[in-house]
Amino acid sequence: MTDPDPKADGAAASQDDSTAPEFSLQSVYLKDCSFEAPRGPRVEGTWNPQINLDLNTAAEALSPELREVVLTVSVSARNGESTAFMVEVKQAGVFGVRNLEEADYRRAIATVAPNVLFPYARAMVAQLVTQGGFPQMLLPPVNFEVLYARSMAEAQQQAQLNS
Repeated sequence: MTDPDPKADGAAASQDDSTAPEFSLQSVYLKDCSFEAPRGPRVEGTWNPQINLDLNTAAEALSPELREVVLTVSVSARNGESTAFMVEVKQAGVFGVRNLEEADYRRAIATVAPNVLFPYARAMVAQLVTQGGFPQMLLPPVNFEVLYARSMAEAQQQAQLNS
């Protein structure tokens, strides 16, 4: 009986290919969070908040093949003229990056990484708001592909205006 050829297995072959593109999750962690409720959960009138959601993604090189990506989710709720609460969560992940073209790298940082990190940030926002004494708040899903495409189109449009 002969040993199977490790190259015949697609998974083994891809692990040995040092030129294959890679964007892989190494770890996920909460980097920072804050919750402020200036008046506590006391709400005057009907609870019908105006919610403002801001998202930001930043990447930093930790080594030639590792990037820390931080997704910042900021949520503020105003009920009438007063601020009910503000919450900010910085959810981070370390990603292995190898052999990616610049355009693929940008797309991975702007879409793949936030898609991985957002569910963790979303859960933390919900937990902080609930523990702050407010009704449960679930952030809607975010399509980071659409946000990236919109950002690229706006950058292209701005470049055309400046030339």
